[in-house]
Amino acid sequence: MGFFDKLKKGLTKTKNALFSQMDSLFKSFVAIDEDMLEELEEILIASDVGAVTASEIIEKLRDTIATEGLTEASQAKKALIDILTETIGEGEPLKLETKPSVILVIGVNGVGKTTTIAKIANNLRSKKKKVLLAAADTFRAGAIEQLKIWADRVGADIVSHEEGSDPAAVVFDAISAAKSRGADVLIVDTAGRLHNKKNLMDELAKINRVINRELPEASRETLLVLDSTTGQNAVVQAKEFRNAADITGIVLTKLDGSAKGGIVFSIKRELGLPIKYIGVGEKADDMQPFDAKDFVRALFD
Repeated sequence: MGFFDKLKKGLTKTKNALFSQMDSLFKSFVAIDEDMLEELEEILIASDVGAVTASEIIEKLRDTIATEGLTEASQAKKALIDILTETIGEGEPLKLETKPSVILVIGVNGVGKTTTIAKIANNLRSKKKKVLLAAADTFRAGAIEQLKIWADRVGADIVSHEEGSDPAAVVFDAISAAKSRGADVLIVDTAGRLHNKKNLMDELAKINRVINRELPEASRETLLVLDSTTGQNAVVQAKEFRNAADITGIVLTKLDGSAKGGIVFSIKRELGLPIKYIGVGEKADDMQPFDAKDFVRALFD
């Protein structure tokens, strides 16, 4: 099964909750009218697209209907697909131009951060990249062992210390190992939660200082992992983390377990950040770089 087929299957809950209703709506209206547009907006909001984003999407649709002289519901559907794709924005590949490049992965506990790291490593390994993992989440019980198991499974090297040790020290040793072993990409796991937000910010700042000092010219990505099942709460989390780190992209997990896939459409508008990866399953190859056109096509296909 190719990833597009996995994507279609993984988006079944969102498709049933949102786009099957939308499809039925377009079929029930022969001509475009205000009632149809209002119902469309309600459906978008119900799928966690977000009230402001939904309103903007419908306003763009009204403008398109007016400027292009659309009269039939089927024409409005095609226009909406284009608007939804545009709302998400173009996918942006990871910028990994140096050897080694660094990917710092952040996010609260429970969003699938460690497995996300393993899946990104697996994706990079499939492209013949040599990947090294840094187990810098030294505070959560079992996090280091979990990452070791995944590293072995996907064929990546790993650097780790004892539980409770200094995360910045782990990163320092991992950078040294990445240089000596000729790694293409260093992926750093980080703590999802410390005693308070200041501690989390301070810890991330320490890690970033080490990277800046030891790899000043390296390509850098800071990816925030969000759980799509939390809907609009994911956007709230992102705004908090944006105060603590210079986020370059979003990884959206658990889309296969959620009817709230509409969150994809509000992330770009609310955060101004690209979605770089999406996950639609538990297997190592069930996470792939994000493609807006494929995402919207999977919902309507």
